Amino acid sequence: MTWLPADFVHPVRVPLPGGAHHLRPIRESDAPMDYPAVMGSRERLFGIFGPAWGWPSETMTAEANRVDLARHEREIAAHESFNYVLLDRAETAVRGCVYIDPPERAGADAEISWWVVDELVGSEVEQALDALVPQWIAADWPFRRPRFLGREISWQDWLALPGVRGA
Repeated sequence: MTWLPADFVHPVRVPLPGGAHHLRPIRESDAPMDYPAVMGSRERLFGIFGPAWGWPSETMTAEANRVDLARHEREIAAHESFNYVLLDRAETAVRGCVYIDPPERAGADAEISWWVVDELVGSEVEQALDALVPQWIAADWPFRRPRFLGREISWQDWLALPGVRGA
């Protein structure tokens, strides 16, 4: 992919303020923690991501989730796209995710979105993540025109934008 410089090294651990949570690249081995987090917040997540991605489907199985995480892990290794998992300090619970993707729609050089589990909606953790992500992207990633989906542009408006050739 040409969306990142060849010598770019992606961050491997990003602490949230307060130290109780951090981000790191997701792995296939996170599937046993990820599946209950996703499915436990499925209805709200589908309301956010469903129109664009069809995710998470009502019928998604634990095995389908594991396969999806294996794909994410390969994409991270190849620098094709990035899925960072939000974890507690001991890495015993998935609390959300951050997606950093090449643009599918015109006008940006990256598309970033994120979520937290239902129980963290409106919490200090969600507020910390909301503040951290744009600062982290500006500080540690080589993007000049990142687009924050569902934040600075609605998903509906994003879907209406023209696609990027080849996306």
